[in-house]
Amino acid sequence: MSEIREDLKYTPSHEWILDNGDGTVTIGITDHAQELLGDIVYVELPETEAEVGAEDTVGVVESVKAASDIYAPLAGTIVATNEALDDEPEMVNSEPYDGGWIYTLKIHSADDLDALLSADAYQKECEE
Repeated sequence: MSEIREDLKYTPSHEWILDNGDGTVTIGITDHAQELLGDIVYVELPETEAEVGAEDTVGVVESVKAASDIYAPLAGTIVATNEALDDEPEMVNSEPYDGGWIYTLKIHSADDLDALLSADAYQKECEE
């Protein structure tokens, strides 16, 4: 069973969102998503300072099985990326919620966080 952390928000497209409490959020793909993808071999990171809209494609995760787009769950500006993934993309598999984070977004509106899935709602989404 995949780990679904209570302190995070989620999207139906399997991104997790950590509210940093300072107008930024950290984003990665969920444990469930990395399990479905298998061994991650490459992560195309988004460009810092890029303005993105909710649901825009911002990057790609490639595994031995498939490639999957990474989406922006909220509108904002990308302020940081996890450059460690350039050399160690497998961290997305081994530490999806910690060392395997993908990027940080300065969000336009904190109210938008309310539209994201709770851990319970994401769990139900994964079971369907």
